[in-house]
Amino acid sequence: MSRLLPGILAMAAIVVASNILVQFLFGQWLTWGAFTYPLAFLVTDVMNRVYGPALARKVVFAGFVTGVICSVIGTQIQGEFGPLVTWRIAVGSGLAFLTAQLLDIAIFDRLRAGVWWRAPVVSSLIGSSVDTALFFTIAFSAQFAFLEPGNDVSWANEALPLLGAGPVVPLWVSLALADWGVKLALAVIALVPFRLIVRRLAAGVA
Repeated sequence: MSRLLPGILAMAAIVVASNILVQFLFGQWLTWGAFTYPLAFLVTDVMNRVYGPALARKVVFAGFVTGVICSVIGTQIQGEFGPLVTWRIAVGSGLAFLTAQLLDIAIFDRLRAGVWWRAPVVSSLIGSSVDTALFFTIAFSAQFAFLEPGNDVSWANEALPLLGAGPVVPLWVSLALADWGVKLALAVIALVPFRLIVRRLAAGVA
């Protein structure tokens, strides 16, 4: 349990912080939560490298439970335009998190024998891509309106130029692309803390 606790606490803190910060905009296409949520992949990869995939999955499931609790609480809090978290967002968030994190663990484990940076980079990039695609599609695409018919997401499907300058697409596609870009950038930046934290923890395990 002593090996799991730091990872669980870190994952829970990231999930809670992201659920709060996602309510605040950063520019036109992002929320502040876009900068904290990708750190979940850092925690998962560190736990995987130092303690193995089994313990990493336990940390992920702890984060998933924390996210579900946050989402349920959010559905009960009324904001200016309705509940802070709709059921579509809750389903999309939970499914995207669990799928992407477990995929990250599987890919990392497959690549762990290679050069030190390959496993965290490849697993995080693929996991982040799956996470973004699942969440934004489920939460905002018109094709998934049947999940919550009473939830009007017409604002997310407004046809606008991609990121304000590209071809005309639904607004949620621009939001997803901006979010994906931040995740990819942070996956690379996170290599520095990944290397430092792994070295420190590995020294304690040895």
